[in-house]
Amino acid sequence: MASSILPLCTTNIPSSFSNNTNSSFLSKPSQIFLHGRSSQSFKVSCNANNNVSEHDKNLDAVDRRNVLLGFGGLYGAANLAPLATAAPSPPPDFKTCSKATITKGPEVSYSCCPPPLPKDTSTIPYYKLPPMNKLRIRSPAHLVDEEYIAKYNLAISRMKDLDKTDPLNPLGFKQQANIHCAYCNGAYRIGGKELQVHNSWLFFPFHRWYLYFYERILGKLIDDPTFALPYWNWDNPKGMRLPPMFDREGTSLYDERRNPQVRNRTVMDLGTFGSKVDTTELLLQNNNLILMYRQMVTNAPCPLLFFGARYVLGTNIEAPGTIEKIPHIPVHIWTGTVRDLNAPDGKPKYGEDMGNFYSAGLDPVFYCHHGNVDRMWNEWKALGGKRKDLTQPEWLNSEFFFYDENKNPYLVKIRDCLDMKKMGYDYAPSPTPWRNFKPNKKSSAGKLDTSLVPPASKIFPIFKLDVNTSFSLDRPASSRTQVEKDNKEEILTFSFIKYDNREYIRFDVYLNADKNVKPEDLNQAEYAGSYTSLPHTHKPGDDDHVSSATLQLAITELLEDNGLEKEEKIVVTLVPRKVGEGLAIGCVEIMLVDC
Repeated sequence: MASSILPLCTTNIPSSFSNNTNSSFLSKPSQIFLHGRSSQSFKVSCNANNNVSEHDKNLDAVDRRNVLLGFGGLYGAANLAPLATAAPSPPPDFKTCSKATITKGPEVSYSCCPPPLPKDTSTIPYYKLPPMNKLRIRSPAHLVDEEYIAKYNLAISRMKDLDKTDPLNPLGFKQQANIHCAYCNGAYRIGGKELQVHNSWLFFPFHRWYLYFYERILGKLIDDPTFALPYWNWDNPKGMRLPPMFDREGTSLYDERRNPQVRNRTVMDLGTFGSKVDTTELLLQNNNLILMYRQMVTNAPCPLLFFGARYVLGTNIEAPGTIEKIPHIPVHIWTGTVRDLNAPDGKPKYGEDMGNFYSAGLDPVFYCHHGNVDRMWNEWKALGGKRKDLTQPEWLNSEFFFYDENKNPYLVKIRDCLDMKKMGYDYAPSPTPWRNFKPNKKSSAGKLDTSLVPPASKIFPIFKLDVNTSFSLDRPASSRTQVEKDNKEEILTFSFIKYDNREYIRFDVYLNADKNVKPEDLNQAEYAGSYTSLPHTHKPGDDDHVSSATLQLAITELLEDNGLEKEEKIVVTLVPRKVGEGLAIGCVEIMLVDC
């Protein structure tokens, strides 16, 4: 039985891969790359031992701070924290705010920067939560009545009217949408480094504050301080369709720039990757509930798995939390227009509105979608165990900037948004059937023979994942006691995932399943989880269309369910669902880490 984590990911990496960030390289099987600065070949080790070797200490070809992020939250927190110098994320540098950029397209034709601010922005105060006499209650969108719908339409209509009468009014509909554009599409830079609120632990708190002020502005516009946004209840089968009030043409809640598939009460796919999968409504709903179970329960036993990894300004290595990956991204993809960069009318479509970060806030359903994302934060903590808010000072003290309902600019900190009721709102309860939707079928009859598949050391790095790929992988320990499981989570980690970030991406991961696995039905105990990505953005002339990401899957529960607890080796299978021009993976390993 192994007593420590083995250096499974040690491999020679050609320098051509480390330096080439143009997406065309992905079709070249001779290249693989890392986020480094070397012009020579170098080694990268995914060794998770606490004792750092001399070789690792001398990895001058790789910036260890970037490598740390590449391994994601748990790796950094549990094993390499002394190497990190993480600091709270500062508010935007307003003086350097510039044009945002459409993913795989030109600059946004208008400025996403905030309206003119005081010359001395250092005088912008910190926001203090006002006292509340009555909680604003957010209800499931599919259950609201006509009176509420009329009130909601009126509020959005008045917000849109501000665009006509006062385009620079920070309370206007477009100015509110620009908040997401500026924070997410490259407009804000600090010290020359792009500020991004996705793919890290900033995701949940940023969007919570965003909805908080948006909701209060709507209430102010209709003189109703109790007005609350609805939430798109996509984690419940009854809410797995576009809420009807958003599909009434001619109303303020309607957005013509949606994918036609969202109409006619179509059941949504919480794992969509931009391509329609032929299946039944019942199977699709079951798959959705299984995805929710995996993302909320199986793969998120620890805070950094749920929230995402530490954020380091300017990094291009992504480590989003479970819910940000799925279902957050797929709902954006499912709702936005079909991407068509060669449209016959000469007007390329970049997934607007919901399917692209720069335009997502222009669809009123965006805020309804993120209402349920925010609700998942509470539902996750209610599951118990180690599912609690992060306590790291660099997270608690990170800051954002918003206007309140009185057009006053404020800075806010994450530490002040952890209690919804103190913020003056709560969610009306809704059933959560996904809690009891653990996959209960097995596609494999017994344990697969690990000697019949190549070891991970013979497979990785994978230069192009375009076919189902199986390999065997050593575990750091076997036959663990319940006390050992309670102390450390077993994590399957894929590092240095490289892909063309202008495309939708998804691949699935299975344990103890062979290459003939059928991914259409997720009711398989062997299904471990998935990686997805929404297209990103770059400045015009920037040929760096490659992102580096990490995927971490908690597998303690899967090992139990598949009778693999006593095994020293297991079979892992990767199933590419959509990989664009190419997808490469540098290394894989299993680690034991503290939550």
